[in-house]
Amino acid sequence: MGQSLSKVYVHLIFCTRGREPLLLGALRGKTHAYLAGVLNNQDCSAIKVGGTRDHVHVLFRLSKNRALADVVEEIKTSSSRWIKTQGSGFGGFHWQNGYGGFSVSPGELQDVAEYIDQQETHHESSNFQDEYRQLLKRYGVEYDERYLWD
Repeated sequence: MGQSLSKVYVHLIFCTRGREPLLLGALRGKTHAYLAGVLNNQDCSAIKVGGTRDHVHVLFRLSKNRALADVVEEIKTSSSRWIKTQGSGFGGFHWQNGYGGFSVSPGELQDVAEYIDQQETHHESSNFQDEYRQLLKRYGVEYDERYLWD
């Protein structure tokens, strides 16, 4: 085969360290836009970025030339550095150490994008930990609760 082709979609989720509610007001929208820009600069087309005050959901197409772990490292490192410049209260900002990355079929893209759009409503009745456990169960990911949170 002479050409390498791929179309891999990823639903990425990560939160602020300690799930601190720091992504408030205009900073949240600016952070989402920044995350999309970092992805696009890595040849990973951002489809939808959203979330709440303590976590983000990112739907994107993974570049055929990038490993997921490398993309996540770049998006978290770059955005953390940027958030720290957004005001005196953000000097100690950090994302959590881990992340959840789930494959999404092309037929599910619209549903996942709508799910990301509905984060505010969804979290009126459910916290991040419950949501994340449900997603792990849905995707069949085994985990040890002792190491799930930092």
